[in-house]
Amino acid sequence: MTKPDAGIVVFAHGSRIESANEAVRAVCRGMAEVGGHTVEAAFLELGEPDLHGAIGRLVDAGLRRVIVIPYFLTLGLHLQRDLPGLVRDACAGYPQVDIEVTPPLDGHRGLVGILLDRAADALKRRSA
Repeated sequence: MTKPDAGIVVFAHGSRIESANEAVRAVCRGMAEVGGHTVEAAFLELGEPDLHGAIGRLVDAGLRRVIVIPYFLTLGLHLQRDLPGLVRDACAGYPQVDIEVTPPLDGHRGLVGILLDRAADALKRRSA
């Protein structure tokens, strides 16, 4: 397998509850394992690293393209206000890096299936 030319940052809000931050990191590890990509978690607040730090890790790994995936359900205030400013700062700090931000999870074709899976699990527990 050839080394991917892009790294991925999963950008989450962050939590005072460290197990919640670790859950995001676990998703990143799973993405790296299944997809063969270099994946870093980043947090808006209350978790480490922040977006700039996560991009720095990818740059240190030799990557010059970064795809930022917001780990948010909808396009709320953090994605409309905070993330664009953080990306502008990262672009200024890493001018050699092409940074692209994807839409949030809302509207993804797989979301309906995920919600139906959760409902099916709950219905099975109730009827058991």
